[in-house]
Amino acid sequence: MTTIEDNLRQVRQRIELACARAGRDAAQVGLLAVSKTFGPEAVRLALAAGQRAFGENYVQEGVEKILALRQSDPGATIEWHCIGPLQSNKTRLVATHFDWVQSLDRLKIAERLSAQRPAERPDLQVCLQVKLDGGANKSGLSPQDLPALAQAVAALPRLRLRGLMCIPEPVQTFDAQRAVFARAQALFEQLRASGLALDTLSMGMSEDLDAAVSAGSTLVRVGRAIFGQRPSPV
Repeated sequence: MTTIEDNLRQVRQRIELACARAGRDAAQVGLLAVSKTFGPEAVRLALAAGQRAFGENYVQEGVEKILALRQSDPGATIEWHCIGPLQSNKTRLVATHFDWVQSLDRLKIAERLSAQRPAERPDLQVCLQVKLDGGANKSGLSPQDLPALAQAVAALPRLRLRGLMCIPEPVQTFDAQRAVFARAQALFEQLRASGLALDTLSMGMSEDLDAAVSAGSTLVRVGRAIFGQRPSPV
């Protein structure tokens, strides 16, 4: 049976290989361990293996985990990313406890996060989630709406706009995966060309991270390949 440490080593090797194939420096691609549905102990095992950035889809579960780790590992340096859809009634929790929000797609949510970010905390790092296809995934804004929202979010206090995140519908081949990710990369470069100081392109998961790295991803989000199959809902 493989351990979380073994799995992390394999995922990092996979990222390094994908970077080598794409002619990229592996230091340009970060790894976000998606720990949703797994308890604090799984995060501790990943921490012991050198992982520092963790992604949570569900706000309440994520906050409970953040507080548990803060109490049991007070000296640990952990970066917490909210990567799931965010509703207005959860913005204060996210603004208070998380370091990043990758799933921003509405100005109203951005304004609430800006107003609710505690003054003693560093600026909340944010990415805009862009929808690249017409599939069942409802979250994300259209490419047409992206430039205006990016400029508006970049102007808000207590937030720092870092880049884009996308979750495309699954496609089967490497070339098809890369083609979708290349669209996100083009949007990212257009925003940079407009004067926004962006540095993060969050795309690629367990099934398609190789194509994402090839297309320019700077941060891949991996859950199952690190923590294993998620527990079935009760």
